[in-house]
Amino acid sequence: MEEKTTKIIADENMTGKRLDAAIAEICENFSRSQIQKYIKNEQITVNEKLVKPSYILGLDDEIILNNLKETREIVIEPQNIPLDICYEDDDIIVVNKPFAMLTHPTAIERGNTLVNALLYYTKGKLSDINGNFRPGIVHRLDRDTSGLLLIAKNNAAHEFLQRQIKEKTAIRKYVAVLTGVLEQDEGIIETNYGRHPTKPYKMSVLQEGKIAITKYKVLERFSKNTFAEFELKTGRTHQIRVHSQYIHHPIVNDTLYGGENLKVKTTGQVLQAYNLTFKNMQKEEINIKIDYDEDVMKTLTYLKNTKM
Repeated sequence: MEEKTTKIIADENMTGKRLDAAIAEICENFSRSQIQKYIKNEQITVNEKLVKPSYILGLDDEIILNNLKETREIVIEPQNIPLDICYEDDDIIVVNKPFAMLTHPTAIERGNTLVNALLYYTKGKLSDINGNFRPGIVHRLDRDTSGLLLIAKNNAAHEFLQRQIKEKTAIRKYVAVLTGVLEQDEGIIETNYGRHPTKPYKMSVLQEGKIAITKYKVLERFSKNTFAEFELKTGRTHQIRVHSQYIHHPIVNDTLYGGENLKVKTTGQVLQAYNLTFKNMQKEEINIKIDYDEDVMKTLTYLKNTKM
């Protein structure tokens, strides 16, 4: 295999993780033990410094992978999958990701993801800051969360958008149907946050960890449920889902975090990224707001028509 040097900028989904674990997630053609070996051999640096495999990543840490020899080549194939594009210019795409679609490939699933579709649509012209499994991906949505995602066509746009997220000038708003009735009309949830201590597939509020901040506002109350808007001030994995559980109002049909199962069939948790504000490379403010998706509308209709 040809040797190369790769730069990766740590995003919010990588912060708080060990260096070896985070790199193994992104560079899934390497095992974690291989990554540890490369770190010890001084082939991986963070912010131009040598670190240990246990180094905890911070936001915007610059990771350099120096001449790592891949044991096997993994190619992510472009696929002609229809995209719901809400905005596009020479540098940026905003796409409405549907329910049940992975944002990017994993070690297990290599096809039918948003990245596969984007590679076909852009003919491969996407940023490569986050490695070959996540080209163009500035931030992510869970498989069963639909809605708006920022996509960068080049590295300059990727860093520009990532900076807006870090500085909280990019505004990401979601809607969700919650279990129970929220008493306060609006509020802020601020906690320490990290991976669950015994269930690594889950995230959790912890005594120590990275700060996670979510604003919420009640849009409508029902007899036993609440329709609410959330605004991310940080972007941790599963943040809205965990914070909703933390205030004892988990998202409806979110089985992982204890949400109520209503008698209405939805694809997953009733959560949608529906409003996005950012600046393009010309410094013009772009605001995109989409209609509520089918699962949100179906659930709201059910609650309005059901006497509980």
